Amino acid sequence: MEQLGAEGRTGRAGGAGSGRVPFFRSIQSKYALSYLLVAAVILLVLNTYPILMAQDMVFSTKENALKGQALTIGSALAVSESLTAEGVEQAMSLLEELQVTRVVITNAAGLILYDSSQLDNREGDYALMGEVVAALRGEDVVGSEYREGAFCSRAAVPMVYRGVTLGAVYLYEYDTQQAQVLLSIQSNLRYISLVICLVACLMVLVLAKALTRNTAVLLGGIRRVREGEYSHRVEPRGKDEMAQLATEFNQLTHRLQITEEARRRFVSDASHELKTPLASIRLLTDSILQNPDVDPGTVREFVHDIGEEADRLTRISQRLLTLTRLDAKAERRREPVELDDVVQKVVHMLRPLAQANQVDLYAVLQPDCTLLANEDDLYQVAFNLVENAIKYNLPGGRVDVKAHREHNCVLLTVEDTGVGIPEEDMPKIFDRFYRADKARSRAAGGTGLGLSIAKDAARLHGGHINVCRRTDVPGTRFEAVFPALTEEGGVRGAHSEADG
Repeated sequence: MEQLGAEGRTGRAGGAGSGRVPFFRSIQSKYALSYLLVAAVILLVLNTYPILMAQDMVFSTKENALKGQALTIGSALAVSESLTAEGVEQAMSLLEELQVTRVVITNAAGLILYDSSQLDNREGDYALMGEVVAALRGEDVVGSEYREGAFCSRAAVPMVYRGVTLGAVYLYEYDTQQAQVLLSIQSNLRYISLVICLVACLMVLVLAKALTRNTAVLLGGIRRVREGEYSHRVEPRGKDEMAQLATEFNQLTHRLQITEEARRRFVSDASHELKTPLASIRLLTDSILQNPDVDPGTVREFVHDIGEEADRLTRISQRLLTLTRLDAKAERRREPVELDDVVQKVVHMLRPLAQANQVDLYAVLQPDCTLLANEDDLYQVAFNLVENAIKYNLPGGRVDVKAHREHNCVLLTVEDTGVGIPEEDMPKIFDRFYRADKARSRAAGGTGLGLSIAKDAARLHGGHINVCRRTDVPGTRFEAVFPALTEEGGVRGAHSEADG
């Protein structure tokens, strides 16, 4: 029950992962919200900063204008040593009409000598206004505020004659016209902001969808590849990072497709190769068991054949294990190895096979062929190349093995005088289980894995193997190239020298 519950949870989790992402959790919504937030901040600044700046300018302009007018009136009235209500009124009548709402003139005691207000004329009363009191103390007072759709501005200055304060001038202005202008500007900004907001929303949706198009396509491609459709490719648009990511995804799926095809082919070939000896063993054992009257000589012959097929199974299994170990690319112990010593051991081991196949085996091994490698892997390379040259040679043929150094590379050359390899088969001979001449390979006991093992082992140590037809005599020439170990203890790349 516990196991079933765990599988159920896993299944539900997988299903949830494959569903569509809700809009408000998607990258598209995050892009849209980010852009809208930026647009909202811009519109907020657009609707506040210009209005505040215009309001401050109006305040400053009005305060300066009122103060200038108050100083002018004070200067005109201060020429007389004493102020009377009649004299002030007569003087005010001579001044040009002021663009203010109210003018109040007081004497030094704060008594109102003149008040231009038609609604609240306070002539004869004392001015109980803070601005007037401050002006009578010798201070210039100005102030402005916006209230109830109008600019209310005040200015109060002392009238001073020869250092004596004779009174105070108080001006008040109630301006609705400039307030209406400011309100009109504010209203227009709101309408403009509304239009900009609507346009921004549409553009944000379009841009967010365009920016996340590659993401959605890539996500869909990943899901299809996860389901096993390795041939699926996405079409990147643009040249941004997402397009580069889509290109990398296509390259990855291409590698996965190649790997999957190789895996299937490998499994198919391995199954076929293992099935043949197993079928032969089953046929031979059935022949013995179903024929109780078979003579001992025939039984011995059948048992001998069963042993050969078992040996063949063993060779295939061992080489499959070797390939698995090479594919794992596990960390190997590497140490300085003399190639001539390794090749000498291989030649000694394979000389009986060469004699049995009537093939002459020669080795020319030069000293100073040191490379940094795993000796077992190096032995696999040399053994498989030499064994392959012996098995696919002709009676009376010859195999030449050479180990020498060229510049910063160590070369192992194996030449034979065998049947050769057709040109069309050259690119495929390193594929696993591939055999150019299947009948001859089966008769020679080959598994089709030797050259694959040699190639993978060489590649793990920074080397590679070249193959070509011989030009002087019929046959094939294999050349394994490795980076040599320098006197400083390092290795040099083999590809540049070998390719040259």
